Amino acid sequence: MILAAGLACMLTACGSGQKGAEQETENPFLTEYTTPFGVPPFDKIKFEHYKPAMLKGIEEGRKEIDAIINNPEEPTFENTIVALDQQGALLRKVRTVFGGQNSVNTNDQMQALSREMSPIFSQYNDDINLNPKLFARVKAVYEKKDELGLDKEQMKLLEETYKGFVRGGANLSEEDQAKLRELNSEISMLQLTFGQNMLKETNAFQLVIDREEDLAGLPETLIANAAQTAKDMGMEGKWVFTLQNPSVMPFLQYADNRALREKIFKAYTNRGNNNNENDNKEVVRQLVSARLAKAKLMGYEDYAAFALEERMAKNSANVYKLLDEIWTPALAKAKEELADINAEIRKEGGDFEAEGWDWRYYFEKAKKAKFDLDENEVRPYLMLDNVREGAFYVANKLYGVTFTALKDIPLPHPEAQAFECKDKDGTSLGVIYFDFFPRASKRGGAWCGTYRSQTYKDGKRVGPVVTIASNFSQPAPGQPALLSADEATTLFHEFGHGLHNLFKDVHYYGVSGVARDFVELPSQIMEHWVFEPEVLKVYAKHYETGEVIPQELIEKLDKSGKYGQGFATVEYLAASYLDMDFHALSGDPADKQVIKFVDQANNVPADLDVIAFEESVLGHRGLLRQIPSRYRTTYFNHTMGGGYTAGYYSYIWSEVLDCDAFQAYKETGDIFNQEVAQKFRQYVLTPGCIDDEETMYENFRGKAPQTDALLEKRGLK
Repeated sequence: MILAAGLACMLTACGSGQKGAEQETENPFLTEYTTPFGVPPFDKIKFEHYKPAMLKGIEEGRKEIDAIINNPEEPTFENTIVALDQQGALLRKVRTVFGGQNSVNTNDQMQALSREMSPIFSQYNDDINLNPKLFARVKAVYEKKDELGLDKEQMKLLEETYKGFVRGGANLSEEDQAKLRELNSEISMLQLTFGQNMLKETNAFQLVIDREEDLAGLPETLIANAAQTAKDMGMEGKWVFTLQNPSVMPFLQYADNRALREKIFKAYTNRGNNNNENDNKEVVRQLVSARLAKAKLMGYEDYAAFALEERMAKNSANVYKLLDEIWTPALAKAKEELADINAEIRKEGGDFEAEGWDWRYYFEKAKKAKFDLDENEVRPYLMLDNVREGAFYVANKLYGVTFTALKDIPLPHPEAQAFECKDKDGTSLGVIYFDFFPRASKRGGAWCGTYRSQTYKDGKRVGPVVTIASNFSQPAPGQPALLSADEATTLFHEFGHGLHNLFKDVHYYGVSGVARDFVELPSQIMEHWVFEPEVLKVYAKHYETGEVIPQELIEKLDKSGKYGQGFATVEYLAASYLDMDFHALSGDPADKQVIKFVDQANNVPADLDVIAFEESVLGHRGLLRQIPSRYRTTYFNHTMGGGYTAGYYSYIWSEVLDCDAFQAYKETGDIFNQEVAQKFRQYVLTPGCIDDEETMYENFRGKAPQTDALLEKRGLK
């Protein structure tokens, strides 16, 4: 509640001897940053700085809490609620940097420090949330809220602060608060362990190829990257493919060698399920148990009920209702696609039914047969720098903002790029970093975060320092990075999160965030512009000739755009069901060896076995064996690592919103309609959570969203 999410560490001075005398090296966290735009001085921050600064931040935070509690004046909005909101500035400063760097450039030291500090942070959080004197002051202000003359933002901060204490256990008995502390510490450590195991499992596997004939079917760029990876690993002359998405996914899509496709597919889908030191099954079992115990302790039937209370969905029934509504047509569409895939197998003389390692390979052939489109025809027009400029173009057309490359500014990693975002009146909105390519020290996937949240200081807005990280296809040596259509979409998606952070304008940390199932609206709406013909003609230019993407290819993209949505929707919904089903379990929290759950299909109690549970809840819904859940349980970091716990459904919930919202533009006949864009910025991107999410959306759209546009976009109606 009080601390920002994310791992971190802080530091103090380290000494170095010179002629027998000790000299202190200044800890960058303990002084005001003097860098351009006040970004973290990444070039000066060393590992040894983190822990001392963290501990110093905790020390200062405790003093700040004591000052609030011991204030002899009556509790007021300013001396209690605002003071609490501003508390912990140093710790926040360090944790945001450590959390960001631990995601993009981790090492054994940082991971060990994460584990060391996890219980310390958990205790610190609980010491605040469970402080009876502090809660008494908050409650005193809350109980007279209608008499204080607060504006809407202040009232929301007060309400969120009070609610945060209640949900943090402030009303529990001392005995139950002690249990909650234990559970919070356990959950924090298990989530951390899960993520670290997943990274190790992803990095542990290499598919080493030493025969050129085994590369048949693979694009030249992928082969060149694999050769470079092998060289970097001391295996020059061979080719190495990894479980990073830019390596494994195109291998599954293009490799003619079926046995090798099977090998890498099984390695990918069994991460965390190899009965080794990085196995995540027991971690999941303990984590689900601890979350359930916490929910029961807080008075909820299951963890989903506890989590969803604060989201747009409100309860599990509403989530399942949406998932079920989309599942049936999606599964039907996936079966049609499977028939096409099996037809391609037979066309080639194959006498087998498709398996999971065949889907992407034969689907690519089926798409080419239907639409005469090969993804490799599109890649040359999707040069990374151009796609990024395309995202900047859309932002400029919608909101008038501009992005200028920054030189001589500290970077979170040497591969990162930095830009300043300016509003249409020239006002600086903040800084945004981009870090595009995979490495062993970087977690998988793509995400947007901040090294500093937007805030106010001395009455003036302080712009955020935003970062976008991804794992796109590495360019071949001497060549530019060429993206797939999915990667281009991902760039626009994360950039949408970036704009949300850059446009935010709130005065308090406590009202800066939005509900998990609303936060994907700003990102997903940006995806709608990626392949709009008007936008493609601006950024989609051949990397060698500069030729604008041909109209014929644009038409092929448009016609084929909905093909494959059966697979894409089913694999996503499978993961959403899996997340919900784990957290809709109810059982005896005192028994951590066996959790009783109710099978959603048959209402039959059964003992929790992680893999058996996964197979049961997805099997009874009819999931095709050829389509694994987008994330199987043992590498489902979105939910088991925290962040999207009982919340992975949020992407499809937000997609209902973003598809409906994009209709607001289309209804005007202008996808860059300024009036619509201004309303979207005013009511969705700027206000944090000053209004509740339903109100924010209806203020923009003028009505509640409908699912029709989503089903139409995915070709499911």
